[in-house]
Amino acid sequence: MTLRIYRTSTPDAIVFALSGDMDLEHVARLQELLANETVYRVTLDLKDVTFAGRTAVQFLASAEAAGIRIVNCPRYVRSWIAAETESQPQRLEEQDK
Repeated sequence: MTLRIYRTSTPDAIVFALSGDMDLEHVARLQELLANETVYRVTLDLKDVTFAGRTAVQFLASAEAAGIRIVNCPRYVRSWIAAETESQPQRLEEQDK
């Protein structure tokens, strides 16, 4: 699987346009790139994402919760992010037990 990551900047944000299949390996790389972006707001453009595995969806949900903007998100990925977000409070409760 291949994921291409294109970085561009606007006056107020850094945009990472993603293209291809997104899985665990790609999430790790994307996390490294995002860690380097501390000054500007970050946007992830998922317009050309063709597949997102569960780990990728979990990452996207946590990234969005942390304030990273997600645009052009495929419907199935958006619904998975919503489901992941809804299940997170339950996970936290399970961890506290």
